[in-house]
Amino acid sequence: MHGRSPSPARALAPRQVASRDPLIRTLLIRRRLAKAAAAFLCTALLLLIFRAAEAELFPAMTLRESHLATIVFVSLVASVVAYAMTAGLQRAMASCQQAEEALRAEFGSLVEHAPLGIFRSTPQGRLLAVNPALASMLGYGEEREMQRLDLGRDVYADPAAPDRVMAQLQMADTTRTEVEWKRRGGEPITVRLNLRTVRSSGGEIECHEGLVEDVTQQRSLENQLRQAQRLEAVARLAGFVAHDFNNVLTAITGRTELLLQRVGPDGRMRAELEQIRMSAQRAAGLTGQLLAFSRKQALQTRVLDLNAVIRTLEKMLRRLIGEDIRLAFAPGADLGAVRADPGQIEQVILNLVVNSRDAMPNGGRLTIETANVDFDEACACKHAGATPGSYVLLAVSDTGVGMDAEVRSHLFEPFFTTKEQGKGTGLGLSTVYGIVTQSGGNIWVYSEPGRGTAIKIYFPRVDEPVEAPSAAPSSQPAGGGRETVLVAEDDASVREVLAEALTQLGYRVLRAPDGQAALEIARAQAGTIDLLVTDIVMPGMTGQELAQALATDRPGVGVLFISGYTDDAVVRHGILSRSMPYLQKPFNPGALAFKVREALDARNSG
Repeated sequence: MHGRSPSPARALAPRQVASRDPLIRTLLIRRRLAKAAAAFLCTALLLLIFRAAEAELFPAMTLRESHLATIVFVSLVASVVAYAMTAGLQRAMASCQQAEEALRAEFGSLVEHAPLGIFRSTPQGRLLAVNPALASMLGYGEEREMQRLDLGRDVYADPAAPDRVMAQLQMADTTRTEVEWKRRGGEPITVRLNLRTVRSSGGEIECHEGLVEDVTQQRSLENQLRQAQRLEAVARLAGFVAHDFNNVLTAITGRTELLLQRVGPDGRMRAELEQIRMSAQRAAGLTGQLLAFSRKQALQTRVLDLNAVIRTLEKMLRRLIGEDIRLAFAPGADLGAVRADPGQIEQVILNLVVNSRDAMPNGGRLTIETANVDFDEACACKHAGATPGSYVLLAVSDTGVGMDAEVRSHLFEPFFTTKEQGKGTGLGLSTVYGIVTQSGGNIWVYSEPGRGTAIKIYFPRVDEPVEAPSAAPSSQPAGGGRETVLVAEDDASVREVLAEALTQLGYRVLRAPDGQAALEIARAQAGTIDLLVTDIVMPGMTGQELAQALATDRPGVGVLFISGYTDDAVVRHGILSRSMPYLQKPFNPGALAFKVREALDARNSG
């Protein structure tokens, strides 16, 4: 289906194509048979009349006179019969022609209004006929604009593809395949072809005919879905790893803090312990990013104005990107509000800006913009996971080096980076992805090599007033107490650190390795239990189930949840309830002391 042919392209003509229809061919044969039958009947009738007239009507005449009279009589009768039969045949032929024209018109309408592209081409690939759907699919206003098109040269995106398709077609005269075509402006599209070869009675190839379906959007959605499923699998793994590692870091951090308290400010081992603490803090930062990607972190959300958040960061962003990159901020007018964690939104903006900066080593332009956006069904169906509704757009675009399709497909995977070794962790954009999806948003990437990158994030718009920032917690060290605290933690090293830290603060501590053991200890305890400190995820019984069971036996007991990530049993969709006391692992004894005292004071005041 390539090469050249002098035959011009044209729209599919109903008469040209309809003559191949079996019903129309039947009508044509019937009309020809009717004509032949009429001629035969006229001849037979004339002969019969001639013999009858000669024998009966003119017996007294001479033979010559009889023949002449018979001829005159037969001619008159034949004229009358011929007139009557001709009128009948004309009516039959007119009816047949009307049916034929109706079928042709119906067939032509079917082709003209078909949602699929239809074409006929020469064996060399020159178009002979197309329908409007194919012209529109390829970006042409009318069918006649395609008269100079050659399939192999002007339509196929891959020059080698026509030969492959022809090879398939030669084997069976029909084939079904998917190939890359290109529109009038060069834009690639994916099409599904159903082709057949039309042969003459002698077996020679007359032409090729095909149906064309544009499946570009369908394939794009399938690719997005596969990528989302791959990211979901990686996110689950990252969440489990981060949770377990946070238990280890909690033990390391807690033991280090307790040792630092013992050695004093001038102790010989203090410098080494400080190094251990700093290393644990860096590791905690990495696990925090993994939890952000896996959407298992706790979000403290409030209603935000994205324009205000960006303006707060703008001065720091200009220092961050350097003087060779121009920063432009285009705030949307009357911008709607979103519900999100302000600290996480700031991290999203910072990560995107740093990524754009690194993509412009020789300088360039970086633009941040916001706008109100509404998705209808048509727009939402182009992107996997998107739903119709009102959104607030946060877009960060640059004039950097851009990315190809292969890089884009791995962009949000943790530890994937195109930077030099030591220049990045590969967690920046995966963190962005996790924060955005956990906040109910969508993130789309547009990029081509040499043409920069635009990352567009859509947060659901909320019809609520913007909330003022909450007061920062007190930096004063929390005091201890004399209350009784029940600690339920399945990790032995974390459980011992918790118990030792709380004991040093003056609390009376009861230890339990799981929820069932905690209930048994509580039922055996004669005195008061003031506070339950429990891990959220434990074997057999979750922290929430333990808290509910303990509250039944001991109404009014306080609860402090701790975990390496936030479980949906406590935090719906990963968003922490404002009234739920929670401490994120890893933590140090100071943070534990503050949260325990806060939970106890809230219980006493309630």
